[in-house]
Amino acid sequence: MYASTVPMDSSKLVLLLSFSYILLLQPSLTTAQPKFIYYNCNYNNTGNYTTNSTYQRNLNSLLSSLASDTQIDYGFYNLSVGEFPDRVNAIALCRGDVAVDVCRSCVNDSAHKILEVCPNKMGAFGVYALCMIRYSNRSIFGVVDEQPSFYNWNLQNVLDVTLFNQALQTLFARLRDKAASGNSLKKFATGNQSAGVETVYAIVQCTPDLSEGQCSSCLLDLFRMSTNCCNGNVRGKIGAKLIRPSCNLRWEIGQFFNGTLEILPSPPPPQISSPTSLPAPAQGKKSNTYRIIVITVVPAVGAVILVICMCLFIRTRKRREKERIETGDEIESAESLQFAFSTIRDATEDFSEKNKLGQGGFGAVYKGALPSGQEIAVKRLSKDSGQGDLEFKNEVLLVARLQHRNLVRLLGFCLQGIERLLIYEFVPNASLDHFIFDPIKRVHLNWERRYKIIGGIARGLLYLHEDSRLRIIHRDLKASNILLDEEMNPKISDFGMARLFVVDQTQGNTSRIVGTYGYMAPEYAMQGHFSVKSDVFSFGVLVLEIVTGKKNSFRNGNDIEHLMSNAWRNWREGTAQDIIDPVLSSGSATEMMRCIHIGLLCVQENVAERPTMASVVLMLSSSSLTLQIPSQPAFFMNSSTYQSDLSSSMGHNSRVTESSLSESEAVIPLSKNEVSITELYPR
Repeated sequence: MYASTVPMDSSKLVLLLSFSYILLLQPSLTTAQPKFIYYNCNYNNTGNYTTNSTYQRNLNSLLSSLASDTQIDYGFYNLSVGEFPDRVNAIALCRGDVAVDVCRSCVNDSAHKILEVCPNKMGAFGVYALCMIRYSNRSIFGVVDEQPSFYNWNLQNVLDVTLFNQALQTLFARLRDKAASGNSLKKFATGNQSAGVETVYAIVQCTPDLSEGQCSSCLLDLFRMSTNCCNGNVRGKIGAKLIRPSCNLRWEIGQFFNGTLEILPSPPPPQISSPTSLPAPAQGKKSNTYRIIVITVVPAVGAVILVICMCLFIRTRKRREKERIETGDEIESAESLQFAFSTIRDATEDFSEKNKLGQGGFGAVYKGALPSGQEIAVKRLSKDSGQGDLEFKNEVLLVARLQHRNLVRLLGFCLQGIERLLIYEFVPNASLDHFIFDPIKRVHLNWERRYKIIGGIARGLLYLHEDSRLRIIHRDLKASNILLDEEMNPKISDFGMARLFVVDQTQGNTSRIVGTYGYMAPEYAMQGHFSVKSDVFSFGVLVLEIVTGKKNSFRNGNDIEHLMSNAWRNWREGTAQDIIDPVLSSGSATEMMRCIHIGLLCVQENVAERPTMASVVLMLSSSSLTLQIPSQPAFFMNSSTYQSDLSSSMGHNSRVTESSLSESEAVIPLSKNEVSITELYPR
């Protein structure tokens, strides 16, 4: 059992004392947890958690329910508990041939033992003979984990190494295909192959959350390792076991699967002779036997029933207490985020002009320093914003929960009278547009840094679209809204135009177009339809700007050229290398061309043909992934005909807000702020 972090009331105390009393009377009911044959307490390099932390509560809740889940009937279990950054992900896997009760018992043992051998670890991996368990605060579902690895082998050699290896390779190829093609509940295969006078038996297994290709690749890599692991080649041994978190394989020259060799058999029932063949005194022995069975079994059954009742009772109380704590935490979080107006006034030296970073459409931005020395950026919202106190608090709480290294962090807010202030982390290197569009500063962004910036923006958008509590559409992604920290890591800022979706919502409509022309997707600018693909379009424009060093519209001689049109024309003519920023004389030309390719895929006119941000992140991280051929981008036009209705009335960076009466009546030019931050406004 796990130590509860909930204060213990009298009723629970009585139950625990009763349970302890029963365990003392029935020592046979308690057995020591078996030892792992292998374990690793630094799985995923995730570090430690503190005692009584939210992460520990989530981990205890997850492990306590492991063996009771219905999926365990198939030998596979996965679960996540909690929210980022205290989210715990776990996977338990039983060998595919063991019985359900044996599997449950093994998983239950491992769930208890893993905390004993790896206390206060945020990630751990443990292996028993018939099951394995792992947990981490990182995503592990559908991911092939190659480390840590465990190898075990028999020192005895086979009789004919060449013949044995041929048989082993044939058997492995057959079993690997069979296991990889399994379904989402089981990817497991067993079989045997003759090797002359010996017969090799083997099992292979993957966690069912892997795709067919992932499973096949994991097993193949593990099998190849058997030739150079363990100080030599183990394929000539009569038995070996190789285990990784995502897959495992084993072979022996004797049959060991179907759960027959590693499961201790139940003791045979007492042999009782027929009453007719026993003398009179034996009848008394028979009666004594039954009496002993009754005396032993009845209290044990009663104890089990009492334990079950106690567990149900404690679980109900824990759930209610958890709900109470979460409600209290939410109330407390609102208070903990609120700053005193006097604190912010002192931090900014009474909103001094010398600390003013810039002026935006919703108010001025000031640099400040808290008493602790932490630098902050303060957004002083316009006094006529029209937003109520409750709505303002709700929006702040939501944005404050967005925690990602590639998002600017909201530290808190201030409400006093008509004053509404937003306090953000200060990002020292200003915004991306100050570098890539500046003829002097652009040289500080070599290709390695630009590629890192593109990847960081992609991961930040992926978090907003798929990994945050709600699906968030930014709607105003552009170079001036990408801030750079002291290490030139990108941070997406300015969520004032963002729209919130429920998790399964995919698109929305609005009659109020907000954002910046030049970055807007056509279906949004023309019809008001927006979705995650709207942000993908803006990302594509941004990628092209980063690679080329040109704004989305630029002068080419006497004409104004649109960046998408220029990029598409050069791509189609095979001269895409000509649009790469000339200062990028060094760096991977292949990566630059690939980024142009990805940018063109993102700005395609057909919404369905644009990739998701998950696909974009995969494209950027895997150079071996084949990219599709892009189709013509939206707003494709020749330089001589670029003067469209939009461009004639709006600059390339003209911004339209939701408070505007029409698409052309309220144009707010880009702020010159060094720090661009979230603008909260009623939607």
